[in-house]
Amino acid sequence: MITVDTTGLARALQALPDQPRVVVSGNHAVPWELVRAADEALPRWTLHALNGPPGLPDREGITLETCFVGPGQRRSPRLRYVPSRLSLVPMLYQRHLPVDAVLLHCAPPRDGVLSLGLEVNVLPAAIEAVRERGGIVVAQVNDQMPYTYGDALVPVDQVDYAVEVSQPLPAAGDGKQLGEEAREIGARVAAMVPEGATLQMGIGAVPDAVLAALTEHRGLRIWTEMFSDGVLALDELGALDAEHPLTTSFLFGSQALYDWVDSNRRVHMLRTERTNDPALIARQRMMTSINTALEVDLFGQANASRINARIHSGFGGQTDFIVGALHSPGGQAIIALRSWHPKADVSTIVPLLDEPVTSVQQSAIVTEHGTAPLWGRSEREQALGLIDSCAHPQVRAELHEEAHALGLT
Repeated sequence: MITVDTTGLARALQALPDQPRVVVSGNHAVPWELVRAADEALPRWTLHALNGPPGLPDREGITLETCFVGPGQRRSPRLRYVPSRLSLVPMLYQRHLPVDAVLLHCAPPRDGVLSLGLEVNVLPAAIEAVRERGGIVVAQVNDQMPYTYGDALVPVDQVDYAVEVSQPLPAAGDGKQLGEEAREIGARVAAMVPEGATLQMGIGAVPDAVLAALTEHRGLRIWTEMFSDGVLALDELGALDAEHPLTTSFLFGSQALYDWVDSNRRVHMLRTERTNDPALIARQRMMTSINTALEVDLFGQANASRINARIHSGFGGQTDFIVGALHSPGGQAIIALRSWHPKADVSTIVPLLDEPVTSVQQSAIVTEHGTAPLWGRSEREQALGLIDSCAHPQVRAELHEEAHALGLT
C-alpha cells in the first residue's frame, strides 16, 4: 500500500481503461475525497455504488450505476439501474460488470490489516474481481472510522494506494418522534415475534417502532443486512442474546453506535453473499424478517421498488430474507406498512399491482388497523384478510368489489 496525495492518485486513475467501472463504498460510507479525485481525473467513468447518497457527482460523462438506487442517484438522467437481488450482486462483478477500480473507506490498519468499518456489503467481492482483472484498489484511511471485524478486514497488501484523512462520519440525528400509526404497527409486529427469535429489519419509522416495542423480549438474535441504534438500545436493555454475535453487512446510526461497534468483536460484519444467502438465513433460529413496501395487492404481491414505473430503490435484500425466513424452523416473513400513503394520498392496499413485483408469499401483512396472515391461507382468505384487517376503512367497500371482479370472492 502506497500512501499518496490526490495528485498521485489522479495519475493512477488516469492509467485506467477508457470509461472505467469504479466500485465505491456506498450507503453512509462513501470515500468522498476519493470520489472527488476520481471525478477530477476521469472525464468519462462509471460510478458504481449501492444506495448512493446525495452529493455524488452527476454530470455528462458519468454513468451512475447501481443495483439499489439511493437518493443521490434517483431520477438522474444518467442512472443505469441493474436489477438484482442483493445476494447476487457479487456474481455480477464476475460475469457482467467487470471492475477496473475499487474505492474504499477504511479504518487505519492494525497489525497490517485495514477495516472496512461501517460497510462491508459487496466490497470484498469487488476487491476480488478487480484483483483478477488487474485493476487498482484505493483506500481512504480515516482515523474516525470504527474498526470492525469479520469480512471487514482487508490486508494492506490488497490495497494499492491510500489517502489519509480525518473526517467525521455521517450520523443519524435524533429523528422525528414516532407517530401513532408507526407505534401501533410496531406493537402489532412485536406481538408476533417470539422470545429468542432472530431478527432482520431495516431503517425507518416502522422498523424503529418495532424495535422500540421489543424491549421486554429476551434472547433475541440479530442476522440482518444492516442495523442502527434500535439494536443498540435492545442490547442495553438486555433484550439480546449476550452469547450470540450480531451479524450484519453495514451500519448507520449515531456516533454512540459507532463508538459501540468500534473494536466490538460481538459485531460480525459479513459480506453480502453470506448475510443475504437464503440458505444461511434459513439456519437461523426462528428467523423473523420484517420489511416494508410501497403497496401490497390482494394477491399478496408487494411493490417496494417502483413509483409510476420509475425505479425508486430496488430488490435489496427483501426477497433474500423472505425466502430464507420461510425456510427457517419457526421463521416468518412480515411486511409492515401504513394503510394510507400520506404524500400520495392513496391506499397502500390495492386490488392488483400495476408496478413490477418486488416480493411475494410473505407470512403476513401488518398495518395500523390489523394483521392479515397470508402463508397457508387460500387466495380468498388472503384477499379478505387484507381488506378487512389491513386496508383503510374508507376503501374497504371498493376493495371488496374489486376482489369480486378479480375472482377472489
